[in-house]
Amino acid sequence: MGAESEISAIGTRHEKPTPTSIILQVGSSPIETQFTLSYDINLLTDEEIVEQCINGDLPTRDLEKILPDLLRAVKIRRAVLSRQNPLVRGLSSFTRYLPFENYDYNSVLGVCCENVIGYMPIPIGVAGPLMIDGHNLFLPMATTEGALVASVCRGCKAVNMSGGVTTVLTADAMTRAPCLQFPNLHRAYAAKLWLESPFGTQIISGVFAASSRFAIFQDLQAVLVGELLYVRFRAKTGDAMGMNMISRCIKSALETMMQHGFDDMKVIAISANLCADKKPAATNWIEGRGKSVVAQSRVPSKVIEEVLKTDTTTLVSLNVIKNLTGSAIAGSIGGFNAHASNIVSSMFLATGQDVAQNVESSQCITTMSQVDGELLISVTMPSVEVGTVGGGTMLAPQASMLELLGVRGTGIQGPGHNAQKLARIIAAAVLAGELSLCSALASGHLVESHMKLNRK
Repeated sequence: MGAESEISAIGTRHEKPTPTSIILQVGSSPIETQFTLSYDINLLTDEEIVEQCINGDLPTRDLEKILPDLLRAVKIRRAVLSRQNPLVRGLSSFTRYLPFENYDYNSVLGVCCENVIGYMPIPIGVAGPLMIDGHNLFLPMATTEGALVASVCRGCKAVNMSGGVTTVLTADAMTRAPCLQFPNLHRAYAAKLWLESPFGTQIISGVFAASSRFAIFQDLQAVLVGELLYVRFRAKTGDAMGMNMISRCIKSALETMMQHGFDDMKVIAISANLCADKKPAATNWIEGRGKSVVAQSRVPSKVIEEVLKTDTTTLVSLNVIKNLTGSAIAGSIGGFNAHASNIVSSMFLATGQDVAQNVESSQCITTMSQVDGELLISVTMPSVEVGTVGGGTMLAPQASMLELLGVRGTGIQGPGHNAQKLARIIAAAVLAGELSLCSALASGHLVESHMKLNRK
């Protein structure tokens, strides 16, 4: 169905009442529109609204605010786009192949996306089951890369035949680092000393506790650069990934700091890249961010030979040459692995995580050693940033995949448990993926498998 057939036929034009500023209910609070309507838009046909948008009388970004039917708003925006964009004008495939019906746009509004024109279906496969810490779990993976799910399945089989994966969580703290500017170096240094003092730390911790039910201040790192002070705050954030939560707490903490003798301080940016969010950074690799997780499995030589079609000695050697030496000469930061990002990104998409945080969440070092003829394989991931509440985890399809893993929302064990468990599951899945891909490389089967499963 093309854009023209998606919208209603032109109906009779209606009398336009006297201009009035309107307040419309969106969600739980009223939102005042930023423009004045001179007519009741609900009396217009879809085609008439499209014309208003094209003429510039009605911003398409505000359609959801003034139309009670969110599906109608999406439909109209698609029609406007198909006429305004010369690259797709007249192309029915633009709207034909991008679905928009049968979707809960209420769950998206004000949370996940703006200027919505539909939703993007991505194939989702399931790998496993994989025995993780004694429990068998199926792994949802949303991907368009052929052979990926099949490869992880093979890794799961080999690991299961070896007794499964053991995981440990070594740290749990989200970070945010504002930049503060002072009149001179001495004032900046005084602020650093105050923040790092027991008194200052106690004040900051109290502000965090008062600002959120779930945020628990851990510590901070203050880095001085001339008159600038970068402060990397660390806090536990329950089952939320935690960026919004910790940002709110820091805003309150900085306001309190100004009341304690630092009213000459200027907040340059609430996030100034020492965090470091959505960027490869040594600070995350060394200090960690989000959940720091390690997973390990011991695989007998018989399993390696029968399932993975290689041998322990070859795997250990390949891991050193590829994942350690190769990554070192490439100057990698946390990229000492074969394809951790493949598993992290596909599971992020499937479970409603912030996929851009795949950058630091995929930082991983894969180690392999030979112990009594068996392969001891581990993956160490210091910055797995995940949540089981908030953001995309609240969308029904993504929430159902969290349900599949037994980590939807907050569990009976209390805040934080489910998010920590999700990080451990992802690390275990990465281990299975690493084992399988490295084996394919060692046996020379990688290209063959991709030609078989990634080509028609």
